[in-house]
Amino acid sequence: MIRNLFLTAFRSLKKNKFFSFLNITGLAIGMTVFLLIAQYVRFEQSYEDFIPDLENLYRVSLTSYVNNELVMSSAENYPGAGPALSHELPEVVGNARLYNIGYKNNVIITNEEGKPDPIALKQRRFLYADSSFLPLVGYPMVAGDAKTALAQPFTAVVSEQYAKLYFGNEDPIGKMLRLQDDDFNNELVKVTGVFKNLPANTHLKFDVLFSYRTLFSRFERAPVRYDQSWQRKDMYTFIKVRPGTDPARLEEKFAGIVEKYSPGLKERNQRDILSLQPVKDIHLTSNLAEEFEANGDGRIVRFLAMIGIFVMVIAWINYINLSTAKAMERAKEVGVRKVMGAFKAQLIRQFLVEAAFINLLAVLAAVVLVAIALPYFNTLSGSHFTLIDLTSPWFLGTVLGLWIIGTLLSGFYPALVLSSFRPVTVLKGKLRNSFSGIMLRKTLVVLQFMASVALIAGTLIVYRQLNYMMQQDLGMNIDQVIVVERPGIAPRDRKAFNSAVDVFRNEVKKHPAVEGFSTSVTVPGKQREYKASIKRYGASDDEQMAIRFNSMDYDFIDVFQMKLIAGRRFSEEFPKDQDTSAIITESAARLLGFKKPEDAIGQTLAIDDFQYYPIVVGVVNDYHQVSLKKSLDPTLFYCTNYGGEYYSARINTSDLQGTVAHMREAWEKAFPGNPFEYFFLDDFFNRQYENEKKFGALFTTFAALAMVVGCLGLFGLSAYTATQRTKEIGIRKALGSTDQGIFVLLSKEYVKLVLLSIVLAVPLVWFFMNNWIESFPYRTTISPFIFATAGITVLLVSLLTVSYQTVRAARTNPVESLRYE
Repeated sequence: MIRNLFLTAFRSLKKNKFFSFLNITGLAIGMTVFLLIAQYVRFEQSYEDFIPDLENLYRVSLTSYVNNELVMSSAENYPGAGPALSHELPEVVGNARLYNIGYKNNVIITNEEGKPDPIALKQRRFLYADSSFLPLVGYPMVAGDAKTALAQPFTAVVSEQYAKLYFGNEDPIGKMLRLQDDDFNNELVKVTGVFKNLPANTHLKFDVLFSYRTLFSRFERAPVRYDQSWQRKDMYTFIKVRPGTDPARLEEKFAGIVEKYSPGLKERNQRDILSLQPVKDIHLTSNLAEEFEANGDGRIVRFLAMIGIFVMVIAWINYINLSTAKAMERAKEVGVRKVMGAFKAQLIRQFLVEAAFINLLAVLAAVVLVAIALPYFNTLSGSHFTLIDLTSPWFLGTVLGLWIIGTLLSGFYPALVLSSFRPVTVLKGKLRNSFSGIMLRKTLVVLQFMASVALIAGTLIVYRQLNYMMQQDLGMNIDQVIVVERPGIAPRDRKAFNSAVDVFRNEVKKHPAVEGFSTSVTVPGKQREYKASIKRYGASDDEQMAIRFNSMDYDFIDVFQMKLIAGRRFSEEFPKDQDTSAIITESAARLLGFKKPEDAIGQTLAIDDFQYYPIVVGVVNDYHQVSLKKSLDPTLFYCTNYGGEYYSARINTSDLQGTVAHMREAWEKAFPGNPFEYFFLDDFFNRQYENEKKFGALFTTFAALAMVVGCLGLFGLSAYTATQRTKEIGIRKALGSTDQGIFVLLSKEYVKLVLLSIVLAVPLVWFFMNNWIESFPYRTTISPFIFATAGITVLLVSLLTVSYQTVRAARTNPVESLRYE
């Protein structure tokens, strides 16, 4: 029986090759899009799912206010917060702190016994970790005991990958590594463990962990600073709670703990709030200061999931439309089967088997297309999927589910329609397309093209917003600027270090292509998240303003081509500039109550937290330190010629390789033993828009594929309609109708449907995309031109799709049309 069902299904496909091809192609493209997006969405939502007992693991974040003004909202916290929460709250059963020194400092870790030469690697993914961290998160160890590996000071654990890089095939346990950084730290540690390489789906990526207790030996009061302090906010704090703990109720107790351990906040008009973040949600929901890496965007993931569903539904709609439209041609077959004794249930089963067969072929084709498209999709999305991922139980289960669901959704209604024909009516030739069936097909076509209009308009809005942000004036020029981070290995003697900086600066400036050189504590694209409480000297504490800090040397304004609005720049002619002077931005001047920039010149400011009372010597234009996804901040610059963490050179050259080679030679001369790494500032800054770029590229690709799928269905329907109206066309032509008139007659029905889809799609697109665009402080407008472009595009493509069949029908000889049976 099953063999007969499949044999009948195969014969039906063979008989209707053209429509079978359209059905299978449309379904295959829809399934390919769905599977690619599903794989991406699942990966984005799977972050940290390899951690045991994940639902009870939280990160403690910190939000700080001064005079009820937000100073910062940070992923980091006080060193004393974790131990205090464990001590004070019985719900907290474990805590661990991480010090992200690899992000904050330039760290060089060396295997000094490496052969033939010492192996020195610059470490970005490096942390100091409490001994409780590895057991808390349950990362699997290859060698060593997770519970004791970091219990003693001057111990370390490394990943499998870095064990191989540092020690080759030798056993790393007991081997020594030396850390040197740009804060002049120098620590020799013993490797006590090796952990498995971390998977890609974690927000906390690291390759080397040093024992947290190693920090306690740095200076006399280091144990207080790193273990008990509630002053410096520079530690990630993770806690594990008892199963069944209500996080909202637990958070309510934090305020009392902050008040107990940090009693002086009220006197400074400061309010600190500790909050819980589920570790499993960090990647898609958290965008705080000092994140370990740039997180994903949950909104983008949800948008892509909706697109995947849209495209799949469009493909199923095509199948339903074409199947019900072709129902008339199968009416006699159904009539004969019923006369011969077939029951309705048997007919439904037969047509569902046909749907299953078509969906099966489409699924198989989709898997092949996914494999082919995977490298391109990885480029678009920034993912790293491989063919091995297509053999995972999850992917195979999704394919199976897609086949079953697709069979039921796309096959049940056509099967119901076909099996419901009355044999007497059918065999008398009186069967006609029902009004309800025609209306259903029209409704489905409208839904298809509503989705197409929405995707195209959404794509245009995303790119318009992205271009708007990237083309705005930042207030400084970041083009043609090469940046090098300060060395990790440097003389501890301050004079010797300053001399080495001068050597590098002077050597770099000797190259004719170098127009300027500057040092600063940060560069555009990287925010110093701390805001200082600043007031005019003599003002009361409740007049304090939260203003960001940055540094300048003497050449910063020239290198970054900022505008001096009032006063002067820092200068070597004023030796006290490094101790007593400040430059502020226009918005900082306004915030501090100066009506004009000139009024700020010569005025003294007070930063009581630092016991720093600088005199304003200049006012510069406002600028964007970070992307236009955030509002610009009022800023104060202090002067330092040697304390910068970044060395920036403005170049003007066609010989880029020669300029970089010259800078490399200067670096090796000034800072021997340090790897030379550089980046271009505009590229570094624009990385902040990576999520939006990926979103736009994916949106564009899938919008185009949605149009292709929709047009395949429209092409099939227009072909069917033209066939059904062959005699009518012949009679009209015999009575004098022109080819153009026939074309208009056959096309206008589809044009009306597409126009209706445009009208219905516009308000929906505006609502959703306006909500998205409102999340940006600097945003473009949603122009009517966008909807006009999307609508015209869909209209032209749909007309082009139906034109082949309509023109072919219009140009058919009426004699042949009237002979048609």
